[in-house]
Amino acid sequence: MRTIDLRGRELSPADMLAAVPRATQARAEALDTAARIVDDVRERGDAALREQAERFDRVTGHDIRVPAAHIDDALAALAPEVRSALEEAIRRVRLASAAQVPAPQTTRIGDGAVITQRWQPVQRVGVYIPGGKAVYPSSVVMNVVPAQVAGVTQIALASPPQADQNGRVHPTILAAAGLLGVTEVYAMGGAGAIGAFAHGVSGIGLDPVDVVSGPGNNYVASAKRAVAGVVGTDSEAGATEILVVADAAADARLIAADLISQAEHDEQASAVLVTDSVDLADRVVAAVAELAPRTRHAARVAAALDGPQSAIVLVDDRAMATAFSNAYAPEHLELHLDDADDAAAAFTSAGAVFVGDQTPVSLGDYMAGSNHVLPTGGQARYAPGLGAYTFLRPQQVIAYDREALAAVRAGVVALANTEILPAHGEAIEARFTA
Repeated sequence: MRTIDLRGRELSPADMLAAVPRATQARAEALDTAARIVDDVRERGDAALREQAERFDRVTGHDIRVPAAHIDDALAALAPEVRSALEEAIRRVRLASAAQVPAPQTTRIGDGAVITQRWQPVQRVGVYIPGGKAVYPSSVVMNVVPAQVAGVTQIALASPPQADQNGRVHPTILAAAGLLGVTEVYAMGGAGAIGAFAHGVSGIGLDPVDVVSGPGNNYVASAKRAVAGVVGTDSEAGATEILVVADAAADARLIAADLISQAEHDEQASAVLVTDSVDLADRVVAAVAELAPRTRHAARVAAALDGPQSAIVLVDDRAMATAFSNAYAPEHLELHLDDADDAAAAFTSAGAVFVGDQTPVSLGDYMAGSNHVLPTGGQARYAPGLGAYTFLRPQQVIAYDREALAAVRAGVVALANTEILPAHGEAIEARFTA
């Protein structure tokens, strides 16, 4: 990993972002391609999906709409220890997601004048689960459970057909869907799956959804942008990111292990350490050099850690470390600080904050109860991670009686006339004239 020394410099947020650029070129190149794939599915439906499966997944003649028997078979064959872990993850995520559903609120503006704020679930959701370099049953849990907690009644799931499974969705994905009672499952991947969810595909009985959620590669993220405005989407989750803020007393081996754990995802993954301790930085470099070659995906890890999107950043002090983190707005933020509990409040821009050296990101990926579908690419400055609220719409319900309307009659008419919209005022007056 390269080291970037920012000490002794007056830096703006833009300067800090420029110091560790994200891997954006691949995303830019994917935009046009993803839009064309989405349009192809919109125009040609399942014929386009089959051509894309052959081209991208090396699969032909498969069932795009997964038969119920495939789900039953996968659930029956699921290893007991995996089933137990998934059931516990479901329980934990369900508990945490329940806190994300706001209670209705009633405001009495005056006698006979009431506004109720309520949160309505969307009717239908399309969940995308990747199936490339890894298998993600945990993402089934993280997407489906919040939608169920929100009250969504129709959940469709898509994941790429697997060449080594005779064109079926990976059995662990199917088993996770079965555990959650999801029966509408499609063997389709990438941007084409997002387009199918957004526009529907009558040939396979797929109706359009209201919201699309789920992680994926650059083409999936770009396809979400292409269908924005047609359906709602969660954040455009791109390559994973971890930023660790650590002080001199931190354990270098734990930091190295956590940086490697996220670099394992993808060659474009970002792994960043921010510290005011040169000694710690040197110890982390040594620990990474020792541990990274031993891991299963050592080549992938090396590519990610050697990329321009990964670095060790030296800063003057805690204040500068905090400013850098808030400017960078990482997907995952770990605080390896001697006062991590007290310090956490200052770190305001991150998809999720992992406090203390016993709370690694990989815990959040599986069993913490928090959601692991989080904003990347700096979107944490303005966007949340996935939650029950992703599938809810705030709605205002207004109820005035005649006396309450009479109390504001003159004001409405005055404002309507000021805006040269007299019919607005006339609609009020019609209720008080014989």
